[in-house]
Amino acid sequence: MADFALARTPADIRRAIEADWPSILVVSDGSMDLPGQFTGQLVAVSPKYDYLADGDVIGFDHVSRKFRTLYRRNSAHNSFLVTERCNNYCLMCSQPPKDVDDRWILSEIKESLPLVDPATRGLTFTGGETLSDWEDFIAVLKECRDWLPETAIQVLTNGRAFADSRIVDAWKEIGHPNLMAAIPVYSAVDHVHDHVVQAKGAFDETILGILKLKDRGQRVEIRVVMHALTAPIIEDTGRWLARNVPFVDHVALMGLENTGFAIANDAMLWMDPVDYGDGLARAVDYLSAAGVNVSVYNLPKCVLPKSVWPHALQSISDWKNGFVEECDGCDEKNACSGFFTTGRPRFSRGIRAITSEQSGLEGCPTPDAGERA
Repeated sequence: MADFALARTPADIRRAIEADWPSILVVSDGSMDLPGQFTGQLVAVSPKYDYLADGDVIGFDHVSRKFRTLYRRNSAHNSFLVTERCNNYCLMCSQPPKDVDDRWILSEIKESLPLVDPATRGLTFTGGETLSDWEDFIAVLKECRDWLPETAIQVLTNGRAFADSRIVDAWKEIGHPNLMAAIPVYSAVDHVHDHVVQAKGAFDETILGILKLKDRGQRVEIRVVMHALTAPIIEDTGRWLARNVPFVDHVALMGLENTGFAIANDAMLWMDPVDYGDGLARAVDYLSAAGVNVSVYNLPKCVLPKSVWPHALQSISDWKNGFVEECDGCDEKNACSGFFTTGRPRFSRGIRAITSEQSGLEGCPTPDAGERA
């Protein structure tokens, strides 16, 4: 009963009824007459949902008569929102926390997991703080172990919960072969990190959690979002990470998504990536020299020093990823992150098309390049 036949034409509907499908999802811009003998479930949606395809998973709210796309089989960027609650209040949070009882989401995720294609390469759990209801969420991750043992599971968490040894031990007991905790560390200085996340003592809990996870042989990614409070010291942060936690599995240095709280705090947070490119390059060098797997996310190659290009990945989810006019004719476009289309995008003054004549240039673009609003 969870399965719907996907129909776009009257002929599709007719074939679905002849095949005794009990439920039909119709994507159409007009009304379609159903044969009188059909007594099953019918959901009709407009053509803007034409992206829905075989193997996708959607969740219905029968009261509001609305639905959400929970999983797309053909997408490389699938994620489940676990909760909107959080014990941090980050200045640039893209999913501003809410004090609500949303534990029903975990039940919905549990129902969804058996419907997810086992061949899915990666799945992300995000929040809020995913470990807000840690026992129930650990149970969800065990479902992933059983249903999706070949899928890379990434959990975005502020890491503070792992200061509690009970939670670290429960995490280890999950036993998924490809489970990663992705934890932010915004500075090597405790009070800077605590200010960014608006929680006193968060730095100490986060670092302790990372150490406990690695002590138990668990996979950890450290994430550093770069903005005006963290980017000017990114070289120091990279050096500190290389010296103190070189045993983590991955470090991601990330451009800012200008949405959520980042819009409200724009005057405090915006910094042109051109202006911190040199420090970023040195941070990458420190981490690479220490043998740390390091990547740069969410920043187009044209605003980065060329030495950083091998680490700059296409990281923005397909449903919120775009390019600008300057990208037309760029030799690196197919290997570039592009830009966020969500929120209120900010654009570097260094955006330009990279061509074969320019791609050998070292460093960032010159400061007098035209600025985009």
